[in-house]
Amino acid sequence: MNTMPKKIVMTVMLLGLTAFIGLSQPQATGILKGTVADETGAPLPGVALTLTDMATKAEFKTRSDAKGAFVFSVLPPGKYELRAELAGFKKLVAKALTVKAGQTTTVGLKMLPGALNDEHVVKEAERREKTEFLGGVVGGVMPARATYPAQMPPDFSTEEYDRIYELRFLSAIDNPLSTFSIDVDTASYANVRRFLKSNSIPPKDSVRIEEMVNYFVYDYPLPEGDKPFSISAEVSSCPWNPSRRLVHIGLQGREIRSDKLPPSNLVFLIDVSGSMNAPEKLPLLKSSFKLLVDSLTADDRVSIVVYAGAAGLVLPSTPGDRKEKILGALDNLQAGGSTAGGAGIELAYRTAAENFIPKGNNRVILATDGDFNIGVSSTGDLVRLIEEKRDRGIFLTIAGFGMGNYKDSRMEQLADKGNGNYYYIDGLLEAKKVFVDEMRGTLFTIAKDVKIQVEFNPAKVKAYRLVGYETRMLRSEDFADDRKDAGELGAGHTVTALYEIIPYGSKEPVPGLDELKYQQTVIKPEAFKLPELMTVKLRYKDPDGDTSRLITAPVVDTGVVLEKTSDDFRFAAAVAQAGLLLRDSEFKGRSSIDGVLDLARGAKGKDKEGYRAEFIQLMELYRLLLKE
Repeated sequence: MNTMPKKIVMTVMLLGLTAFIGLSQPQATGILKGTVADETGAPLPGVALTLTDMATKAEFKTRSDAKGAFVFSVLPPGKYELRAELAGFKKLVAKALTVKAGQTTTVGLKMLPGALNDEHVVKEAERREKTEFLGGVVGGVMPARATYPAQMPPDFSTEEYDRIYELRFLSAIDNPLSTFSIDVDTASYANVRRFLKSNSIPPKDSVRIEEMVNYFVYDYPLPEGDKPFSISAEVSSCPWNPSRRLVHIGLQGREIRSDKLPPSNLVFLIDVSGSMNAPEKLPLLKSSFKLLVDSLTADDRVSIVVYAGAAGLVLPSTPGDRKEKILGALDNLQAGGSTAGGAGIELAYRTAAENFIPKGNNRVILATDGDFNIGVSSTGDLVRLIEEKRDRGIFLTIAGFGMGNYKDSRMEQLADKGNGNYYYIDGLLEAKKVFVDEMRGTLFTIAKDVKIQVEFNPAKVKAYRLVGYETRMLRSEDFADDRKDAGELGAGHTVTALYEIIPYGSKEPVPGLDELKYQQTVIKPEAFKLPELMTVKLRYKDPDGDTSRLITAPVVDTGVVLEKTSDDFRFAAAVAQAGLLLRDSEFKGRSSIDGVLDLARGAKGKDKEGYRAEFIQLMELYRLLLKE
């Protein structure tokens, strides 16, 4: 028998209602803006600014623009501490800044020369500070925020990229098998484009060559029969090292007409924390998701989960044709607070499970800058959380937004471990590519846990190197182990991989094993008679299956010269060569930006969407940046 007093029950209900209203209604907020200058009054651009709510300890970050100006928008009322950091100056700390609802607090700060580990606490008497009424604009309106300078000082970027250790050449007789998971992510290319268009060279570890190559669509033959994809291969001389051979492997996923796609159960998991308070983050995110909503039908369902200091369901599962309701929920989102990413992921997967569509596309779409800092926040904990959820038939797509504090390494790992795809959205055109042109294919997975294993013929190959895929490598025994997770392939998608080959008989030295004491490795006499350079083997599972299927395809080097290869071969080689240059790879050989441009211009092909032409323009920009 329930003996809880009615008064207590009513109190709990009111508290719950208040919490719900807090999630769904805009709060009265204020703005803190200002300028930062040196002791002479000259503006200081690129100053790293961190604003801390003294009550909740929530942090908000930005940088001063070219005029030394900065803005923190949509702030909960209260007392704040502002920290300013710039190389060559003492760390500046301004305490007890007051933000009031419906008002703008303006501060003028000066930084003193010195070392960063020296701290200068600015008292109220030493700073200019005033508060102005916002003219009735309270909560729900986010003014334009100060933009980042075109090229941010690298010392103050908090963007995170995992160290990439490039794959090395392996002896074919000692290491006859090369095994890896497919990768259809394209985030790295869009992120590299963002840096180049900002007139800066991207960090080396932001360049994942396989994601650059796979950004582009290639004209591979469609699969025959009931196979989910086809395998094709092409071999010619390596553009950056003509004494070697380059093998181009292409997979083409089965295409499915849009009217034949099953319904989708989508959960938009949207980061509305303070770190998303920037024009290139939450506002761009909203515009991007609206493009996807426009393509949904009455058979599709959409839920929206948000997370900041806490996670909440702001839109229960809603039919895709109720566009006004869905778009209204998106429009009401505001940024503010710290980031409880783990709680949001938990709620999103629970929401997807509660609205699960058998034989449908059940997917969480996470949109964030990756800056998780409350609750489950370490990359390891988040990966484990994602791994627990992936086997329930709910797939994951991650869309990254923003700059300055972008956490690429975290999102790449989450997508990898969560049966997912990972994109970076640097503008509305990329949003259209991801959420309109390709999303219907992305939403429909035709094969999961797709693994590639290449067996090299040591009578034809002395050594080999896989170009890229460093984060996707598997052990040889993982290939036939159906418990081992791997990448997913969507309808109509292509996957491309490149191997650089040192031919058998080459006098070029390659690393190998010391002579073994107890066994001897020899090449079968039949291997010298076979025309095959190698054999490509693929394993995949049906989207709802647990047992893998095997497809094999031999690859023969017919001696085709580079000029006679397909446009796809030469263009993929040009993109890979650009990646080697951007990474300043030890394996770049004779690579040059002129060589990249010559190869790409001659292989542009039909280029219906203009993506190859854009790559050529980016490489021309890169050439100019190299001369600075």
